[in-house]
Amino acid sequence: MGYRDDLAAGRVAFAHLIRVWHGRNGWSHRVLPALAEALDLGRVHNSQLSMLRNGKLASPGPEVFLALGRINRLLAEEVSGGRLSPGLRDRLAGQPELLAALETSALPVQAPGEPVLGPGELLEVFVGLRQPPPAFDLRIADGEAAALSAALADLLCAGRPWRLCREPVMAAYPVGKRQRRERFAEVMAGQCDYSAAELDAELPDLSLTLAALGGAGEHGLQSDQVLELLRRRARELQERGWASPAADQDLGAAIRAQLGSVVA
Repeated sequence: MGYRDDLAAGRVAFAHLIRVWHGRNGWSHRVLPALAEALDLGRVHNSQLSMLRNGKLASPGPEVFLALGRINRLLAEEVSGGRLSPGLRDRLAGQPELLAALETSALPVQAPGEPVLGPGELLEVFVGLRQPPPAFDLRIADGEAAALSAALADLLCAGRPWRLCREPVMAAYPVGKRQRRERFAEVMAGQCDYSAAELDAELPDLSLTLAALGGAGEHGLQSDQVLELLRRRARELQERGWASPAADQDLGAAIRAQLGSVVA
């Protein structure tokens, strides 16, 4: 893979990292730029952050990574369990909205047991030289999208036929746009599969669907947890032969086995 491919992959990975970082903390898009300005940690504009989230900022300046990396390290060092260090609280004394945001959640970008990512490490992610921590990497390979689509249908229907589950599942799916609802129903019915990009975009709403169906626990699931759940389900389906290349070849034999007692 050439350097252009590395850059393209890194930009996508960084977009996921920023989106998951915001999502896991429940932050608005204003929190990181406001923190950078209030604490004089660097400079990142709201528009830049929005473009980073969507993978559309090809050449951010060094001050962007300086700001995000220094904020990330500060969160790891000075916020724990919703409690800010006295020094950080004093520095944000005139910023009640930022204090409230950090007291609610201030998780840094960090893999368990590994050092927190600073400016240099975040830059390496952006240019494709470093993988993001697994929990912040939602990239879906094109080759796994079909298996994940099958796993989604099996999960939301609890292994039962779609015709028995259609009404409650469609009621739980929070999207109002007709085209997306039709696409979702087709995937659930096994008429088509999501592409990798479509499935990636659906993850937040699939989390809400699980919660509405009562299957996501008291606090719901984050997008990375939904993806891991689907991957686990896809592996289980494969072990049961649903996704094996021989499945079509064995269909006739399976039907004959079902009809054996009737036609004998």
